[in-house]
Amino acid sequence: MKTNRRSVLRTLGASLAAGLVLTQSASAEQLDIEKPLLKFGFIKLTDCAPLVIAKEKGFFEDEGLIVEIEAQANWKVLLDRVITGELDGAHMLAGQPIAATVGFGTKADFYVSYSLDYNGNGITVSNDIWDQMKPNVAKDADGKPIHPIPADSLVPIVAKAKDAGSPLQMGMVFPVSTHNYEIRYWLAAAGINPGFYYEPSSKEVNIPGVLNADVILSVTPPPQMPATLEAGTIVGYCVGEPWNQQAVIKKIGVPVTTNYDIWKNNPEKVFGVTKEWTEEHPQTWLAITKALIRAGHWLDAGVENRVEAVKILSEPNYVGADEAVIANSMTGTFEFEAGDKRDMPDFNVFFRHHASYPWYSDCVWFLTQMTRWGQLTDQQSDEWYAQKAKDIYRPDIYEKAARLLIEEGHFKESDFPFGTDGYRPVTSEFIDGNTYDGKQPNAYIKSFDIGLK
Repeated sequence: MKTNRRSVLRTLGASLAAGLVLTQSASAEQLDIEKPLLKFGFIKLTDCAPLVIAKEKGFFEDEGLIVEIEAQANWKVLLDRVITGELDGAHMLAGQPIAATVGFGTKADFYVSYSLDYNGNGITVSNDIWDQMKPNVAKDADGKPIHPIPADSLVPIVAKAKDAGSPLQMGMVFPVSTHNYEIRYWLAAAGINPGFYYEPSSKEVNIPGVLNADVILSVTPPPQMPATLEAGTIVGYCVGEPWNQQAVIKKIGVPVTTNYDIWKNNPEKVFGVTKEWTEEHPQTWLAITKALIRAGHWLDAGVENRVEAVKILSEPNYVGADEAVIANSMTGTFEFEAGDKRDMPDFNVFFRHHASYPWYSDCVWFLTQMTRWGQLTDQQSDEWYAQKAKDIYRPDIYEKAARLLIEEGHFKESDFPFGTDGYRPVTSEFIDGNTYDGKQPNAYIKSFDIGLK
């Protein structure tokens, strides 16, 4: 049955509006900011939306900030430019400030006071791989694939390629990206080994992370994913939008799952700044956090705002993809096979479910995955994980900004998770049904069949 666009928008609108109250008539009380002229970096993905909306809707300006938002070539360039101070802050992979702070890759101390979004990614395979997977995929009474699609249907294809001496090549966007951990999680849940960065017995370090791999994962910048797939360099990838939907529109690939189905309401991007920068600009940091909270709320306050956001994001200085491609996921649907468009009102979440709050448990999850795959080579105590989360994530700054916004009349107290200990509830909403408790990271790491202990 074909998705009715109008009914989907009504469903999304009701979902977005639930519990949210816009009070845009209230004006921000400006802080004594240290640096009014700012430059932020971003990558051309739809989840840069809070930064773009904070600029375009005047939320930065309300705080006395004049912000330039500049697209970066790739995640490494973006990270380096924040560290050197060429950028004041950036739309970052959630794993980037964490990895930098603990010393995996470039070492620098970071703070995170704002989480940009939940969900928003997908895993896409080439048409040829999908044709091979499809006979092994469970189907409903109408013959349509039943989602979520686990990687079990990929197992015989992986085995055949490996036996032939040409293991499948797949793409992800950065070694500490959610995309890397999500595609690894999806593959490993089906018994496919995505490879390790470290071998404890020999103490071998493998920078590409392909030790003992059944499938070879490599880095490709997000906007280049469709072209790399089309060229045959890779046969699948995990990336954020709009680059999965672009594969559908170009008829070069099929998204087989989304990260919402790998881990329901998983953290994706954050706004990252260096610790040194915040020490020099504490009031500016607070003002930025206030503006971003308003932007995330605006994005989730009604479907009409999403439609407007799609138009803004499609501009060449932002994401630069066609409106129709961006709208496919940003307005409550997601297209898998061409014509198989399904309702997904929570594919992009910016404020609802407390998506913008910097949860300690989210930080801990990324640290567990860095340990699982050998990016962090030393065994650590549960207390170490908890302390590192507190060293990097700053819910105190978020809550201070939220309190100011409440005083200004923009929000009510119930809009925020005041009184929390910083940990989301224990959850088993993963594609493999495994249970994650952020307060027991070592037990979680040991629970996986594939992974370093």
